[in-house]
Amino acid sequence: MRAIRFRSPLPSFRPPLPAFKGRLHDARTATVVGRVLGAAILTCFVTGVFSHYLQQPPSWAVDVLPSRPAWGYRVTQGLHVASGIAAIPLLLAKLWTVYPRLFEWPPVRSVLHALERLSIAVLVASVLLELFTGLLDTVQWYPWPFPFRQVHFALAWVAVGSLLLHIAVKAPVIAESWRRARPSSTDPLPDPDGPDRRSFVAAVGAAVGAVTLTTVGQALGPLKDLDLLGARQPDHGPQHLPVNRTAAAAGITASSVSGWRLHVAGPRPYELSLPQLRAMAQRTATLPIACVEGWSRNGHWTGVPVRDLLDHAGASAHARVRVVSLERGGNFGVSEMGASYARDPLTLLALSLNGEPLSYDHGFPARIIAPNRPGVLQTKWVTRLEVL
Repeated sequence: MRAIRFRSPLPSFRPPLPAFKGRLHDARTATVVGRVLGAAILTCFVTGVFSHYLQQPPSWAVDVLPSRPAWGYRVTQGLHVASGIAAIPLLLAKLWTVYPRLFEWPPVRSVLHALERLSIAVLVASVLLELFTGLLDTVQWYPWPFPFRQVHFALAWVAVGSLLLHIAVKAPVIAESWRRARPSSTDPLPDPDGPDRRSFVAAVGAAVGAVTLTTVGQALGPLKDLDLLGARQPDHGPQHLPVNRTAAAAGITASSVSGWRLHVAGPRPYELSLPQLRAMAQRTATLPIACVEGWSRNGHWTGVPVRDLLDHAGASAHARVRVVSLERGGNFGVSEMGASYARDPLTLLALSLNGEPLSYDHGFPARIIAPNRPGVLQTKWVTRLEVL
């Protein structure tokens, strides 16, 4: 007796998906690119967290943040921006190696597969948004309604968390591809895609090198002549030093500083005029202005050490200091320094830059300059120091 076979009245549905004939859309190529991309993202993350806590330290960290090395923030923030920019061509290359999998059918094969694809969606979306907003921050363009710094910081944790989850899920595939990055003697056949893979990786490396060399000069002096795409030219600006916030933007005019006096509030409060400040013992220090946008530049600053001003006010050795600016509006018209900064001999209330009195754009009549400190906290147009 013959077995009777029943055919399904509804044929299995498969949409007309594109066919990909290009090579190198494989796990091995994705792993090769992913190694470098992961290193760039993790470097960008670690240096970004450091920058965030220097700009807005929690209360327990204010007095323990180090003021040395004096060039520390210049290096970490330059590395932060450089690794973030380098990650952009790496991310595009990584997405190119894996995008045909978007067209797999069925799109979801199980609950675990669905969770894996969801984690990848979160990873790609968060990293793209993080790099996109960070790149626009380097040119100070904010075409979105949310506060950049807070959202950028929170999104960094989402991106890194989803990256670590993705690495954990794909660990077996990554390990196998890592071991087989080069054909071994036990392989039955040589890798036919080896030459093409090497060419692809070389092209990606050239793109990363190009964007890095043409931007990192804004922080790395020896490469400043190659700074073709950087947000700032490190030699361009008043007194040969760039500025982000000008006196006009801060509402500072000649009349607003007419009759200026420095008010120092402490156990023994006092006031000083500009001639009195200039008559005090001065110190000159070579310190960089290092901005969150990634550019930095050394300047030769001369002024009164802040610790001398605090001593005259009777401040204790562990006192914090609040610095108040004349500027109108802005997010950093008031800043605070822990004792490690306030007592550092290189922390100055600067009165001159590169042998000349401060220009209005650089904070005339007086500004703060301190080692290992973000540029936004090097308060300009200082009018008041408060011992806390």
